[in-house]
Amino acid sequence: MKGIRWWQLLPLIFVNLMWWGCSPSEALQNDGSSCRESQLESSRVDALIQFDQHDKDAVRIHSDMTVEIPMADWVLADRLLLGKHSEEYRHAMQCLLRGKDTSIRRSEWRFDDPEVKEQGQDIRVRYESYAWIRDYAPIKLGPWVIKWKKGGTWTVQFSPTTLQKSHWKVQADLGGLRFDDTSKTASPHDGKWMWEGDPPGRITFDLGLPWQRWWVLTYGRSFWSKIGVGAWWVCASVVVALAALRGRPRRPSAGSDGRRDSVVQAVLQWAALSGSVAVMLIVISYQHVSPPWNALMCISAGLALTLVARPWLGGTPLQARAVRAAVISVAAAGLLVVVAPHLFYLPPHLVSKTEPSVLGKVGYVLMGLAAVWLWLAALTAWAWRFAREGLMVPASWTDRWNRAPVLCVTLASLAIGAVAGGLLGCLSWANENQWERSSWPAGQTAGQTHGANVANYLANFSLSHLTLIFSDSWVLTGIALLALLSYRTRTRRQDDENRERSALGPEGPDVLLTAGIFAFTSGVQGASVAGNAAQYPIWLLLNIASLFGVLSVGRRWSVLGRVGETFCLRRMRSERWRRELMDRAHEHRFLENESRVLGKGGSASMTLDQVEARQRDLRQWLLTGCDSDRPPPAHLSVMDIALAWGPEGHWWDNAVRAARVAFWFGIPGTVGLLVLELQPRLQQMRLRYEPTALPEIVVKFIALQAAWAAAGFVLGALWRLLPGRPSPVRALSLVLAYAVPACLAVLLNLLIGGAFTRLLLYSLFMAVVLTATSIVMDASTFSEDQQYTHSRFALVMSIYRLQGFAAYIAWFLAQLAAAATLWEYLID
Repeated sequence: MKGIRWWQLLPLIFVNLMWWGCSPSEALQNDGSSCRESQLESSRVDALIQFDQHDKDAVRIHSDMTVEIPMADWVLADRLLLGKHSEEYRHAMQCLLRGKDTSIRRSEWRFDDPEVKEQGQDIRVRYESYAWIRDYAPIKLGPWVIKWKKGGTWTVQFSPTTLQKSHWKVQADLGGLRFDDTSKTASPHDGKWMWEGDPPGRITFDLGLPWQRWWVLTYGRSFWSKIGVGAWWVCASVVVALAALRGRPRRPSAGSDGRRDSVVQAVLQWAALSGSVAVMLIVISYQHVSPPWNALMCISAGLALTLVARPWLGGTPLQARAVRAAVISVAAAGLLVVVAPHLFYLPPHLVSKTEPSVLGKVGYVLMGLAAVWLWLAALTAWAWRFAREGLMVPASWTDRWNRAPVLCVTLASLAIGAVAGGLLGCLSWANENQWERSSWPAGQTAGQTHGANVANYLANFSLSHLTLIFSDSWVLTGIALLALLSYRTRTRRQDDENRERSALGPEGPDVLLTAGIFAFTSGVQGASVAGNAAQYPIWLLLNIASLFGVLSVGRRWSVLGRVGETFCLRRMRSERWRRELMDRAHEHRFLENESRVLGKGGSASMTLDQVEARQRDLRQWLLTGCDSDRPPPAHLSVMDIALAWGPEGHWWDNAVRAARVAFWFGIPGTVGLLVLELQPRLQQMRLRYEPTALPEIVVKFIALQAAWAAAGFVLGALWRLLPGRPSPVRALSLVLAYAVPACLAVLLNLLIGGAFTRLLLYSLFMAVVLTATSIVMDASTFSEDQQYTHSRFALVMSIYRLQGFAAYIAWFLAQLAAAATLWEYLID
C-alpha cells in the first residue's frame, strides 16, 4: 500500500459514489441482465383472450393474464408489492410483462393496474387489458398480437415478450366468431379453445368477423365514408340555400328597416361557406396534409370566415376597424410561426423529433391558439350577425355594441381566448395522460420519443379541435334559419295586425324554415345518437319530408281546420275578438262545472234549465261564426277552440313560449343521456385520455338542450295546425314526424348489427318533453283561472276533467315509465 498514492484511488472512489448515488432501479436498468428472466422459468401462467361481437359499436377484445411467481426464485418478486408509482415496481413489472419491449401501445386499455397478491410462498399477478377492433391497424394486447389478414379474417398470435420457458395454459373464447386453428394444436374445453404445454410461438389462430362488423370497418376506411360526411354538408347547404331563397321577401315591408335582403344574403353566404369549409376539412384529414400547410389553411379559413361574417354590418366604421384589427392581429401572430419557424427554433416542417424548447412550445401554442381562436371568433361573428339581423338581440346589447365597440371586441376576444386556452389545456393534459398510459410500465416521460410526441400533438392541435368545432356548427345553421324566420315574421306581423288578419301558423316559405329548424337541431341530434354518419343526409331530408307530411294531413284534422277558415276570420281577427273567445271559454268551463254539481244532486248558483240555455247560446255563437254548409262537429266546444289557439295571440309567441318550457323540461333528459354516455368505464377513461372528450361533453349538453328547445319551438309554431283535440295528441303528431327517420335508422342499425336502444331512449325523452310542454301550454292558456285553484296541477285537472283527465295522465305516465325503464336497463 505504500506504493499507492491517495490520488490513484480517486477513480475507484468516484465509481463507488456513483453506484451509491444511483437508485437500485436505475442500477438494474443499466445492467442488461437485471430482469433475471431465467429465474422466471418456474412460474405458471394462465392466459385467456375473449371476443365480444355484441359490444356497442365494435368487437371488443379482453385479455386476462395471470402469473404465479415463486418469491424465492425471482430476485425482483418482492418489488411487485411496492407502491405502484415507484421506480422499483415499474421496473419489476416491465421485466415481468414486457421485457425488452418498450414499444408504445395506444390501442391497449387498462381499467386498473395489475392486481398483485401474496399467496403463501408465491406472488400472483393478474393483468387485464382491453382493445377494440375499430380499424385495420395491428393490435398489441397483453401477450397477444391481432392483425388483419384479408376480408373479414383476422390472425391472432400468442407472442409474449417474456416468460417464454414458463408453463403456459392458454384459452380463447371466440364469443360466436368463426374459428380456424392454424396451429392445429387447440382442443375444445368448456366452450373455449385451449392450448397447454405448447411453446408460445406456435399458438396462433384465425377468426372471422360477422359481415356487419366487417362492412362497418370497410366503410369507415373507404373513401365513401368521406363522401357520406361531405354529402351531409352539401345536402345541408342546399337545404339552407333553398329555404333562404324561398324566404326572400318579394316586396319591402313597413317594418323592414331597409334590410330586406341582408339576412337572406347572410344565410346564403353561410350555406356556401359551411359546405366549402367542410369539404376542406375532409380533404385535409384524408390527404394527410403536412402541418405547415394544415396550419396555413386553417388560419386563413378562420380569418376569411370571420371577415365575411361582417358582424359590424349596419354599424359604424369604428366597429369594423375594431373587429378587423383583432382578427388580423391574431392571424398574423399564428402565420408568423408558419412562415418563420426558425424564429422559434422549429424545423421547416414544424414537427420536431426531440423535445421542443420553451420557445418552440411558445411557437406551437401561438400557432394553435390563433387557428382555434379565429374559428371560434368566426362562429361567434356569424351567430351575432344572424341574431342581430333576425331581430333577436336585446336592445341593450345592440346599444352597448354601438356605444363601445372596442370594449365589446376586447371582452369577446378575451372570452374566446379563454375558451381556446381551455381547449389547449385539455389537449396537453390528455396527451400526457395518454402517453403515460400507452408507454406503461416503462414510463418514458423524457427522451427523444416523448419529445417527438409532444411536438406532434402541439403541431396538430388546430386540426383536431377545428374538426370538433365545425362538426357541431349545425347549431349555427339552426340559428341562421331561426333568424330568417324571425325576421320574416316580425316584419309581416304589423301588416297582419293592420289588416285584422291572424295567421294560424307558418305559411309558404316559413313552413320550410320551420321544418329546417326541426331537422337541423332535433333531427340531427337524433342522427348523432344513432351513431352512423352515413344516415345524416337521408335523415335530414326525411325529417323535413315527414314534418311536411304530418302537417298536410294535420291541417284538415286540426281543431281550427275543422271549424273552418271563416270562423278564424270572423272570431279571431283581432285581439278584441280573441278576448271574447276566452271569455266564452271561461263561461263554458263554469257551466260544465255547474252541470256536474247539479248532476250529482248538489246545489249550484244556477238551475239546470239555465245552464242548458247558456250552453245553447255558446253553441249558437260558435255556429254563427262558421260556414253554414260546414258546421263544426258536435263534440267541439268553445273551450276546445281556445286550447287549440294557445296562450298567445301570434303563433311566433306560442313558439317562443313552448321553446322555453321544453328547454327546462329537457334538462333531466339531457342529464340522463350524458350519464348513460359516461356510464361505461371506457367512456369515463376517455375523459382523461382523449383531448376532445371533456369539450365534447359540454358541446353535447348544449346540443341536446338546443334539440329540446327547437322541438318545443316547432310544436308551438305549429300548435294551431297539428291534429288532435287534446293537446298531448298534438305533441304525439310531432313525435310521429320525428319517428319516421328514427324507425328507418333502427332498421339500418339492426341490419348492420349496430345499437339502436339509445336512439329509442332519445325518442322517448322527446315524447315526454313535448307532452309535458303541451300540458303546460294548456295551463298557460287558462292561466287567469289559476287564482281560483290551489296549484298549477289543480288547474290542469280542472281543464282536462272535461276531456278525460285520467287517460291523458295515464298516457303521460306511460311515457315516463317507458323512458325510465329503458334508461335503467341501459345503465345496468
